[in-house]
Amino acid sequence: MSRCRTRIAILLVALTPSVASAQPATGQAGGQDLSLAWKVAWQIALDRVCFSPGIIDGKPGPKTRLATREFQRVRGLPMTGVLDAATARLLGADPNRAATYHHITRGDEAQVGPVPAGWLARSRASRLPYPSLLELVAERYHCSRSLLKTMNPGRNLDRLALGDRVIVPLIEHDRLEATPADRLVIDTEGKVIRALAAEKLVGLFHCSVAKKRTKRPTRPARVIGVTRNPTYRFDPDMWPEVKGIRRVLIIPPGPRNPVGLCWIGLSLAGYGIHGTPAPEMIGKTGSHGCFRLTNWDALRLGTMVKEDTPVTFRRGGN
Repeated sequence: MSRCRTRIAILLVALTPSVASAQPATGQAGGQDLSLAWKVAWQIALDRVCFSPGIIDGKPGPKTRLATREFQRVRGLPMTGVLDAATARLLGADPNRAATYHHITRGDEAQVGPVPAGWLARSRASRLPYPSLLELVAERYHCSRSLLKTMNPGRNLDRLALGDRVIVPLIEHDRLEATPADRLVIDTEGKVIRALAAEKLVGLFHCSVAKKRTKRPTRPARVIGVTRNPTYRFDPDMWPEVKGIRRVLIIPPGPRNPVGLCWIGLSLAGYGIHGTPAPEMIGKTGSHGCFRLTNWDALRLGTMVKEDTPVTFRRGGN
């Protein structure tokens, strides 16, 4: 297996042929001079220690740099946001363990199916599955579809089938850290949720917030419960842009449910922290009021909090 992973890492380096160095950047390039293998390894390592880089895309940007600065702050390193040698060492970032293979199974196929377009049609479904195997694989490995296509040159990933083998980021799900938090701080301007334990930052997650500033809460709240595979209550009064529906609908569970795979209820009526059917849009679009995470981040945060965990809100700052 180690030889297999080394071959995959060599492929990733080859996809960025202009880079000669196999070492992380030590200057102020912010990761631009790294090979693809290093960029993916950097984001994988942040994801593993619960400092989310956002979606893993092989293109470290503001989310990755913020997560890196916060990790450096917690570990007593200069807060550069750059993957220097010391940061890479403490993160355990390793380009030789940046990728692995995923084989499409019958279990994968069972999680894929058509997703009805309208609210009424969705309410009549038994489950809202992944619309494609590509979306399933991307979500399982916390990455963008475009990264998968870059990692698998010449492949038509829109036509994956049983038995196909796909190169994916090496997400070791059994090694993902999730320290219990004793409080959450939500930055509604920075679109970041911070999880703290004894005043130490133990988790950082990027989120979408309410499009309308007036819907962004300011007074303290607490967690009232965590629900996995939740249903969604569609209230037409909360969706004035939807025409023709005059009654409440119950939308079935599934990864493409409007609140994704996990709902963390808050003591503020109608508010919660939850997953999403569109992980690549986190932080780019506004919600109706709740705090939207990728499904994998929502599920992990759901293991870190419990009933009565305090939640406070800030507009900018740590």
